[in-house]
Amino acid sequence: MKLLFVYGTLKRGASNHEWLSGQAFIAEARTTPGFRLFDVGGYPGLVRWTRDQDGVAGEIWSVDDECLKRLDEFEGLAEGLYRREPVPLLPPFAAQPIDAYFYPHSVLGRPEVGSVWRG
Repeated sequence: MKLLFVYGTLKRGASNHEWLSGQAFIAEARTTPGFRLFDVGGYPGLVRWTRDQDGVAGEIWSVDDECLKRLDEFEGLAEGLYRREPVPLLPPFAAQPIDAYFYPHSVLGRPEVGSVWRG
């Protein structure tokens, strides 16, 4: 099992939540300051953003290996659309290694969403 921080279309009630079917919701959580969401084409991209003071709101899920493999494919890791890596979260999750999908491309000219994806 792997802990995963989701912040956009995979969250409960969002358009792609079915990808987490059968997995365990752990809690709502927030990154430390220094991260921001941008609209990268109708879905959010999480990026490091040094000017951020708020962090990004999301959810922590416990996912099995098969689900993680499907999510990696869905998020386009092999194509370089996203990259999965650890994200620092605020307590009580600060000491745990929890991954998130980061957008590794330029967000220049992309709409800044802020700390909460509402799409």
